[in-house]
Amino acid sequence: MRTILSGCVRFTPCLALVLLVGCGQSDPPQFTLDMVAIAEKQIPANQQQKVANILEAMFGTPDDPFVLPETGLDLAKLQMAAGPVKSDQFGHETGLYRRHCAHCHGTTGDGLGPTAMILNPYPRDYRQGKFKFKSTERPAKPTDYDLETVLRQGVQGTAMPSFALLPDAQIDALVEYVKYLSMRGQTEIGLTDAMADLSEGEELPLTHDTLVAEILAPVAESWQEAPDKIIPTDGDNAKPDMPKAESIAAGEKLFYSAKANCAKCHGWSALGDGQTNDYDDWSKAIHEAEESLASDVNTLNEAEMSAEEREALARHVALLSSALATDALPPRHAIPRNLRQGVYRGGRAPYDIYRRIYAGINGAPMPAVGPPFPGAPGTLTSDEIWNLVDYVLSLPYEPISQPPRDQRAVSRAQL
Repeated sequence: MRTILSGCVRFTPCLALVLLVGCGQSDPPQFTLDMVAIAEKQIPANQQQKVANILEAMFGTPDDPFVLPETGLDLAKLQMAAGPVKSDQFGHETGLYRRHCAHCHGTTGDGLGPTAMILNPYPRDYRQGKFKFKSTERPAKPTDYDLETVLRQGVQGTAMPSFALLPDAQIDALVEYVKYLSMRGQTEIGLTDAMADLSEGEELPLTHDTLVAEILAPVAESWQEAPDKIIPTDGDNAKPDMPKAESIAAGEKLFYSAKANCAKCHGWSALGDGQTNDYDDWSKAIHEAEESLASDVNTLNEAEMSAEEREALARHVALLSSALATDALPPRHAIPRNLRQGVYRGGRAPYDIYRRIYAGINGAPMPAVGPPFPGAPGTLTSDEIWNLVDYVLSLPYEPISQPPRDQRAVSRAQL
């Protein structure tokens, strides 16, 4: 295993320091820990440092990435994506992630880049290993091609642009780096979960079996298994030979039925005005942390407890309050898609829509209606899902979806 490096590890972003350091050389960027999760799990400071050191030994730093063989990651690709933005005398560029991605997704891949607060939706936080737009089953990781598709096409209706003009080698390097950040984030979750389960005075064994076999390997394997988890759109799942008008009519009936229950969220008008008070998994975690903090503050103010218990709770409240203020974005409700606009973030091809309906959207309230695993019954049959696909794709072309063509703010006759 790589030697654990010593030194100061910065846990929280501190952008104000940029205004104070003057013209001297700035410190290199550092990966940060998820301080909201740290506070909720009540990981003490010495254990936080241990987590940071273990992660640095297993994954390196933003300027000097490192990977163990078990990850299956390509270090040469990571080195192209990592580090400061620069190019050599032959025009070979490095620092691709910092140039194209970090200002939104953050150095750590936590979705806390400098521009994140002003974007809606927020940039993706890779650390939980959850990705919305992919060809695989709901809990599965995306394939490399899925990530490449998002990079090349962007995400319509969001601030995520297309990087189609980048050379193939640079796209491949960024795909690899996103996987690297996600593996690192899930490994951090595994480490902090393991430390939270330790008894007082117990230490986490720093062995290959614990760190690699039990924590890292399952994360890496989930990425390596992704190609086997692709939802087929042929064979038993092929689109039925059915007249388009008949399929659209069947899909419309399903859309408003209790069986498919699409109108509950997307609304009876399909404008996305149904259930609008739910959260995606990322905002839900912060919302629940805020509720937990409010409950703890109430307990601190009103409950009777020993001085020792009060001091411990006060420390926890202070740590969680600080983490929510500096390491989290305000929770936002997940607004269902307005299906009449024809804006489909995960792709507009019929097979893209089929997979969104079949598997739902991982990390979002959008549920799955296909089988939970091959051979199991689903809420809807494959043919019914295709009927919904045809209906959803027809909605932007209904007369009610079109703006009046002859309505102007000022009539030409008035001029």
